[in-house]
Amino acid sequence: MKNFPKLYLLLFLIVFISSLKGQAKEQYSDYYILRENYRGLSENDTNALESIQHYIAKAKKEKNYQQLIQGYLDGILYSSSPAQKLKFADSTIYASKFTCDNQKISAAYLEKGVVYYFHFKNYKRAMDEYMKAYQYSKKGTDEFYEHRLIYLMGTLNNYIGKYDMALEQLKVASGHFENQSLKSLHPNLIYNNLRGYLNSIHQMAVCYRNLGNFRLADSLITKGISETASSKEYMQEYGYFLKEKGIQQFRQKQYTQAINSINSSIKAISAVNDFAWVTVCYSYIGKSYHSLGDSKQAVSFFKRADSIFKKHNFIFPEVRSNYELLMDYYKTKNNVHQQYFYSTQLIKADRTLYKDFDYLTTKISKEYNPSMDREANKYLRNEIAQGKWSNLKITSICLLALLILIIYQERKQNRLVLKYKKLEHALLNRDSENSIDNYDKLQEDLCLDIKDEIKDDILKKLDRFEKNGEFIEFGLTAPKLARKFDSNSKYLTLVILQYKGMAFKNYLAQLRISYITERLYNDRKYLGYTLESLANECGIGSRANFSKKFEEINGIKPTAFIQKRLKDLKFVNERGTDNFLI
Repeated sequence: MKNFPKLYLLLFLIVFISSLKGQAKEQYSDYYILRENYRGLSENDTNALESIQHYIAKAKKEKNYQQLIQGYLDGILYSSSPAQKLKFADSTIYASKFTCDNQKISAAYLEKGVVYYFHFKNYKRAMDEYMKAYQYSKKGTDEFYEHRLIYLMGTLNNYIGKYDMALEQLKVASGHFENQSLKSLHPNLIYNNLRGYLNSIHQMAVCYRNLGNFRLADSLITKGISETASSKEYMQEYGYFLKEKGIQQFRQKQYTQAINSINSSIKAISAVNDFAWVTVCYSYIGKSYHSLGDSKQAVSFFKRADSIFKKHNFIFPEVRSNYELLMDYYKTKNNVHQQYFYSTQLIKADRTLYKDFDYLTTKISKEYNPSMDREANKYLRNEIAQGKWSNLKITSICLLALLILIIYQERKQNRLVLKYKKLEHALLNRDSENSIDNYDKLQEDLCLDIKDEIKDDILKKLDRFEKNGEFIEFGLTAPKLARKFDSNSKYLTLVILQYKGMAFKNYLAQLRISYITERLYNDRKYLGYTLESLANECGIGSRANFSKKFEEINGIKPTAFIQKRLKDLKFVNERGTDNFLI
């Protein structure tokens, strides 16, 4: 009997606590409770996906697009497969468009770009998504988001060799993040801005290193290490700066120190699954061992880098030399088969570099051919001695095809230069020679049954339409424009045919392509845009149609025009000339 009061008290506490839990549960939404099932899990932990699917299904049923976006974002975070992450990213974009919120749509495109960049190392597609995100973010007010986007575009331009453009973007981003990190903000905001600053100056260090400005690169490395070495919060950033420190030591022929620094950096870089930089680490460790005369260790690290290349089909340009060193190594061992294997790996690497790094095309050709010829000839002599005629024929055909390709590329380049010069002349003299207004009455035999006041009104409105750049509107048709002019499409198309000398579609295409061509020539920032973004800028709905119209009207492909313009601007900058509009 004495224990009854204690028992009643215990039962009362159990009921009371259960009641409190029930009340607390009621305070949170079902979405919150579902997310609690996986909130503490690590990134890429697929155990979260079952709860995420329930979360997504509930949001779909209720047409709650804000929560649906969150569910898809969680799917990106916790999926282990890059392909599955990409599917969730596409779904995020789909859901975001139902909100009609430009900031949310922009963020969705950004997430897809991050998937392409980080998990596929497909920089061209990543840039396409970033540029779409940028288009939607123009009216936004989130400065952190805006500068994060600028940082990401700068990083991509850095990787694809557009170093001057990358530096401009990275300086803007680093300056903003640094200023924000010094303000009296919430600790989380300070942390995010400081990370943005550190990552920006890391990319700037890489950029300066690639430009050969080692003084500025080393200065940023020293600053980055000093700000991250003693902080557990910034171990990832410390790893990247340590990697750059090791590359600096390799350049200064401090090979043992380089090995130690880069080895210490790999753990932090591997923790975020950045396989591209891990291959660079393996490459420099291997080259350091090679310089120290330890061929066995060098080959071991070169093979580690090759295994990552085989798995992901991605390679940085500075890793390419691994294969030449491997071929040299196996030549000293008289191992023809390994020589041949790594020569084929070199060819695969070059194909990947051609695809991902356009600026390397000429450089790779110059570096590749002599070494390939030597190795191929060595292989042929061994194969002839062994009587393997089929391999002799195959290799000979490959070498002949390579020679033909080099000749073809040289002639193609010469033709492109002539086309570019012709277009440049047209751009510089467009006001007097190529204006679309100079088509006055080309069709004299066309009888217009239109009153003069109607015709004059249409011509006046067309003039305003051209001067105000209204032709870049998407989905523009003759009936739609006629309604804006308070006219009809028949009158409009007839006036355009007589006074502009072309059908409506051709007139619109001419205006759009002329508009974007002038911007490419006169405004350097457009040279960093993808073809899809350029198409969007001038109102053309698809990349393929943009390329086709650009070549039809200008006589040169847009990619070729951009490459040639960038080359001209670099030539001007190197000589300190300011006669061009940059």
